Amino acid sequence: MKEAMFYENIGDKTVRCYLCPHYCKIAQGKRGFCGVRENQNGILYSLVYGKAVAVHVDPIEKKPLFHFYPKSRAFSVATVGCNLRCLNCQNAEISQVGSEKYFRIIGHDIPPEELVKGAETERCQSIAYTYTEPTIFFEYAYDTAILANKKGIKNIFVTNGYITREALEMIRPYLDAANIDLKSFREDFYKNITKGSLKPVLDCIEWCFNQGIFIEITTLIIPGSNDSKEELRDIATFISKMSRDIPWHISRFHPSYKLLHLSPTPVDTIYKAIEIGKSKGLRYIYAGNVPGNEFENTFCPHCNKIVIKRFGFTSKTYLNNNNCQYCNQKLAIQV
Repeated sequence: MKEAMFYENIGDKTVRCYLCPHYCKIAQGKRGFCGVRENQNGILYSLVYGKAVAVHVDPIEKKPLFHFYPKSRAFSVATVGCNLRCLNCQNAEISQVGSEKYFRIIGHDIPPEELVKGAETERCQSIAYTYTEPTIFFEYAYDTAILANKKGIKNIFVTNGYITREALEMIRPYLDAANIDLKSFREDFYKNITKGSLKPVLDCIEWCFNQGIFIEITTLIIPGSNDSKEELRDIATFISKMSRDIPWHISRFHPSYKLLHLSPTPVDTIYKAIEIGKSKGLRYIYAGNVPGNEFENTFCPHCNKIVIKRFGFTSKTYLNNNNCQYCNQKLAIQV
């Protein structure tokens, strides 16, 4: 355990947590919404500090980050817990344990120093805090990120964006890139499907972009929930107003967790969303969970030739640094 950041004692040994927009009021002996921050005698503790439930070496494309050090390897780590309750969660066995009142914290004891050493040993250019929500293991990620930064290793959040400005400002000097889920552009979706809210996510995305953190955005299209042309147009408009160069990953839903009764997203819906994104001027749009489609590739927005050809998580680049090999157009790619 480690004393948590971002909380205050509000009397009678009750604390208020300021890590995420739930702003949990936590009584003595209780845990917050995430299930991994516990009030013990008026002190809030992170129960998952140094408790890695998953550690893997992944291709960076799996995050997915297609424009940040393409073809590199990311040392990926997670703890249990999450601060949302997505009905479609694909990692529910480790992320949604917090929905149980007093679940046992599981994981291997791996301190930050060992994570960084592992990244070095595996020749990874980055450490990705992923699989579950890095916000809820913030202290662990933060201490690791400081050490990684000193070694020249990049730090990546794969996040739902449900995090406060205070926490973002704290991690900013060490956070190089993020893939942020924009699950919907409707408040009722966030309320009913995730038990969160939309505005903090939009604020997080805009703040990260304005701070110069390299961002890519992912939207999982769920049939009947967030697949209307109007909503997809709203998402594309929001992204394009920040920058037409922000990559947008449009992913196909497959039945999971508590939405097993739904059908997979029709592939045509994914292509419809891509066309909507193009109509709003977005230059880099990708189809996720549709193997072998042409929208796995990165096209030069000037000459329209393939500059990164992908199949699954393998890729071949046609780049001159971050320029197109064919026409020398500068691309929104960090290499």
